[in-house]
Amino acid sequence: MVSFPDAVTLFFQRYVDFQGRSRRSEFWWVVLFFYGIVAIGVGIGFAAGGFSNGEPNAIGLIMIGLVGLFVLACIIPLIALQVRRFHDLNQTGWLVLAFYVAGFIPIVSLVSGIAQIVWFCFPGTQGPNKYGPDPKGGLGPTTAATFE
Repeated sequence: MVSFPDAVTLFFQRYVDFQGRSRRSEFWWVVLFFYGIVAIGVGIGFAAGGFSNGEPNAIGLIMIGLVGLFVLACIIPLIALQVRRFHDLNQTGWLVLAFYVAGFIPIVSLVSGIAQIVWFCFPGTQGPNKYGPDPKGGLGPTTAATFE
């Protein structure tokens, strides 16, 4: 299992790496980190009175800008991480595009979002697959049997 700091470090080290595989723990720790930073930014904006009377003032605009810059900086690495997660499931990374396109279709977007969350909860394939070696370091069921 990848720890939280290791997952965030890997996320930024593999910024535009669409090759290889990423484990479940790496993916979900990064999701927690991403939404945590967004929530903290919005929370600071509200706590500092940046959204009084329902409209943002200067503090609110600054926080919206900072959160927006963070989200923009993370779009490509988040897509790369999703591609690597699909690779760990022995699926093509082009499924990310299919899910993003489905996200623009009303009602289908809800179903596709839930489907992607469920899909990313499944464990990756054991042993190496066509996208690279097992990130857990496992030899897989067929290879392990030859060493016994």
